[in-house]
Amino acid sequence: MKTFNKMAAQGDLMIRRIETIPAKAVAMNAEKGVFVVAHSETGHNHVIEARPNVQLLTTGDPMVSYLRVIEATDATETLLEHLRNYDTHETIKITPGNYEIRRQREYSPEGWRRVED
Repeated sequence: MKTFNKMAAQGDLMIRRIETIPAKAVAMNAEKGVFVVAHSETGHNHVIEARPNVQLLTTGDPMVSYLRVIEATDATETLLEHLRNYDTHETIKITPGNYEIRRQREYSPEGWRRVED
């Protein structure tokens, strides 16, 4: 399991600690007990277990989302996991705080596009 202080990456995701989440960000709903941080083209999503102390937010930009982790009253850790049985990205432990999550981009002859994991 990986831990970090300011910034980390998991496949095509970059997560970085920030001071505040934009006021226009709105909460997203969990899907089947998890927050899908990034849908994978192959169905191997990047997820965080939905719990009362975790909130995933969006501003409508598909390349950026925000995460708020509030100090938990139990000992359960907040983990960003990659749901794949093989060649998986290492799980990242997320401590309480505010985070910006960006999908990485790459340039192609057609223009900028989202990196496919």
